[in-house]
Amino acid sequence: MFKGKNVKLINPAACTGINVRLRCPVCGHLGTFERVKDINDLMIHVPTSGALYLGERSCPNIECSAVIFFIRDTSGYVVSYPPQRIDFNKEGIPENVKKTLEEAIECHANQCYTASAMMIRKTLEEICEEKGAKGEDLQKRIKDLSSKIIIPKELLEGMDELRLLGNDATHIESRLYENIEKEEVDVAIEFAKEILKAVYQYEHLLGRLRNLKKK
Repeated sequence: MFKGKNVKLINPAACTGINVRLRCPVCGHLGTFERVKDINDLMIHVPTSGALYLGERSCPNIECSAVIFFIRDTSGYVVSYPPQRIDFNKEGIPENVKKTLEEAIECHANQCYTASAMMIRKTLEEICEEKGAKGEDLQKRIKDLSSKIIIPKELLEGMDELRLLGNDATHIESRLYENIEKEEVDVAIEFAKEILKAVYQYEHLLGRLRNLKKK
């Protein structure tokens, strides 16, 4: 990763113990990760990047304690392995729909933005199938879906926008898919989460509330 005689190793004692705040890629806990006992951090100087801190940290969630490797620059920007993932509340979401968006988030975490866009689109297809929406293509199925669920029109319009996201990525002869970037997929995943919340989770939450009243 770092090559060349100009890369210099700096005294490890100068950086050991720096705070690393992450969302755990294993349990999803957000917190300040703790230094792994008896393992010192490293600090290197790269001419193109400045000082970089390298080390290992463990998740502060005692039920997890996953160990991650991190690289942090002087501005506080952190890259970790396994990579951080966008938080996703899975409660009340059907298995096929949940797994598809999880795969989109996994692709996003690994900077595979084209693949992530395709899986976001597939998430819409899974919603339509689960709700029994009919049509010869996704556009028509989304239109039919509007007669089967009640959600804000802005979210329905958003579904049509997401339908087009990654559309060119499904055709090898097209090169437009190369324009899909991180920010576009960031927003698309957040929008997809809101759609799932409206389609499934409000109803699920209402059901839990009603069940409490019966007790």
